[in-house]
Order: sequence, then C-alpha cells, then structure tokens
Amino acid sequence: MKMIQDFNFKGIKAIVRVDFNVPLDKATLEVTDDTRIRGALPTIRKITGEGGSCILMSHLGRPQGRMEKYSLKPVLPVLEKHLGQKVLFADDCLGESAVTMSAALKPGEILLLENVRFYPEEEGKPVLPDTATDEEKKAAKAELKVRQKEMAKKLASYADVYVNDAFGTAHRAHGSTAVVADFFPKEKIMFGFLINSELAAMDKVLNNAHKPFTAIMGGAKVSDKILLIENLLNRVDNLIIGGGMTYTFIKARGGKIGKSLCEEDKLDLALKILEKAKEKNVNLYLPVDSLNADKFDNEAETNVSAVDEVPDGWLGLDIAEKSIELFSEVIKNSKTILWNGPMGVFEMQKFSKGTTAIALAIAEATEKGAYSLIGGGDSVAAINKNGLADKVSYVSTGGGAMLEYMEGKKLPGIVAIRGE
Repeated sequence: MKMIQDFNFKGIKAIVRVDFNVPLDKATLEVTDDTRIRGALPTIRKITGEGGSCILMSHLGRPQGRMEKYSLKPVLPVLEKHLGQKVLFADDCLGESAVTMSAALKPGEILLLENVRFYPEEEGKPVLPDTATDEEKKAAKAELKVRQKEMAKKLASYADVYVNDAFGTAHRAHGSTAVVADFFPKEKIMFGFLINSELAAMDKVLNNAHKPFTAIMGGAKVSDKILLIENLLNRVDNLIIGGGMTYTFIKARGGKIGKSLCEEDKLDLALKILEKAKEKNVNLYLPVDSLNADKFDNEAETNVSAVDEVPDGWLGLDIAEKSIELFSEVIKNSKTILWNGPMGVFEMQKFSKGTTAIALAIAEATEKGAYSLIGGGDSVAAINKNGLADKVSYVSTGGGAMLEYMEGKKLPGIVAIRGE
C-alpha cells in the first residue's frame, strides 16, 4: 500500500472511488448538500496538479437498473465550479464511452463515470422474484459474484493506479470499492486524503484518546448501537445516553415511560449494559428529565417530567433542562469526545433544544483544547444546522462505515487497501 502524499502522479492515470452519493432536490435534481463533493477535492487536485489524469467513479442512491433520476450528471456543475475546470462525463461506467474516454484522457483532465450501481454487479445482490428457491438464490448470487469480478477488472483496466477515497462506502464489499483493488499490484493502490483523515480521526479516538474520554450516544434504538457501546465501554470514562434509546434503559430500571419509544425485547440488554459500565468503572449518564409530547408532531402539546415519570399517553421526544445542564458539564470537562446520535427528535424545532445544546457544549470543549469527533448522519446534520462544523475537531462523512469501524469490525474497502 502506498501513501498518496508520497506518490507522484505525473503521467499516471488514476481511477478514484469517490462518494458522490449526495442529496438532490426532487423537483430540480440539483445538489442540495455538496459536503461529500468537497471532501474529494484534495485528492483530485493532488492527482491533476502533478500532471496525472483522474477517472472518478461513484454510486448515487439505490437504483434498480438504469434510472435517470439517479444519474450522476447533476454532480458535474458543482464539481466543475469547485475545481474551476471542465469535467468530462461518460454516460455509462462500463460502456463504449467509458472505455474510449478513459483511454483518451490527457494529463490534468478529469472524467466522471455514470453511476456504478446501474449495474447489479456492483453490489453483488441478485434481483430475484419472491418465489425463488434457496437453490436458485445461491446460484444467482454465485453467478453475480463472477460478473462482479469481471466488472471490477474492466474498471481497473481504465487506469494505472486505484485510489479509494469513499469512506462512506468502505463497509461495503462492492465491485468499485473493494474488488477493484484485486486487479492492481499493492504498490498501485492507496487511500485518498479523505479516507486517511477519517481513519486518523477514528484511530485517535479509539486508541490514543486523552482522558477524560466521553462518548455521547443518541438515536432511536439500543439495538443499532449495542456493538459500539460494548466496544466503547472498554475505552471511555463517561458514556452519555440520550435520544429514543433512553426510554428502553429507563423502563428496564422500572421507570414509567408513557408512550415513549421502547424496545421491549432489549430490556435485559439495557440492564446488562448498565451492569457492565459499573464493572468497568464507566460513568454512565442517562437523562434525568424529559420533554414530553401528547403526539409525534411539532405542534404537539408538551410538558416536562422526571425521565422515569412520563405521564400515561405522553411520549418523551427530547432531553430537558436538568439533563442539558448535567450532560454539558460532563462534556465541557472532557479531553476527548465522540458524538453519535441526537438527543431528541431534532428535525422538529420544538424538540431540537437538547441536541443543539450538546453540539454547543462540544464546540466549547473543543475550543478549550478537547478533541471532538462527530459521526452519524443526524449528529453531523445537527452540527451543520448550527454552523459548528469548523468548531469541532472532525466531522465524519461516513455514517454506517464509521459505526462499523468504531465497533471494531473490518471494513472491506479498508482491508482491500491495507491488506489486513
């Protein structure tokens, strides 16, 4: 594996897996958030600035075959504006246009290939009728795996080196993320700057955290975060739990939660987590009060109660003042902070105060010298919504990929390059 900063791209054609899976306006199909496009710019500029040429490949959405609404064409004007140069476009990642345009690419030029997920080979998941037998499913999957290798081999043939800079898809063993690396010698595969910075941020938090280390876990379900929580209990000093999963813990402890979200089949698991935290001397903080609503609606009637005394018929949708104060105090006294998941239904203005307060406390701690890593779509959205992206240490671009890496899993897109 090569390091991109040490590699000279002069006269080299690089095929780069980027993550241009960006949100589009449904009516105009214009890009509404260009964060992921901007994340790829340093790698693209390094390659072209040294006299190399760049072939970009990405997916967008979850198309079933070729679907115009999932075309990568809307990315072109945004990419051209940021780079200040023309970007060529091949209307098919495997067709004649991709082959001829890649071959003709000159130093300094950039070519964007059409959505790699227009081909089922990319994901390696066959589309079969519900009536398909297990035998048929197995045979179809095996055949598609062969075709996935053929697809990856063809993509690899366009270039001299492969650069993976798509952290958001690193947890997928797809043709253009992991399999393509098999068709290059080890000295011709590398991560781009974005993946390198993602890995450095996560490794710093997981392996070199300054104490006290505080993890803030939010979101709806304990089941979504259980592996991450278990891994973090071996590392953190403080674990703050908020969001919908709060009420599973509160009910497990015998509290009244009204109509609040609760995973009934995870009550024993919640108690085990509480017990494990105690065993490992981790301070586990649950909310002490709850902002409740009579319905799941921004116009709902609200009241505040102790978190374990939510009135019948009401549901907890955010943390309230005492919890905000408690959590903020812990955060401000931390040296390393990991945040994954909101404290409430922050998409609704009425229930966004808790999440905003946590974002502000993290920014304040960072200003005082703490290292803060923000990951997961909702936490990132909360940071961006409050204009705090430059007030924290690192904002991860990969929700699912970050979660799996922090859980201790091996990510196919990372293993394909690192070889571990």
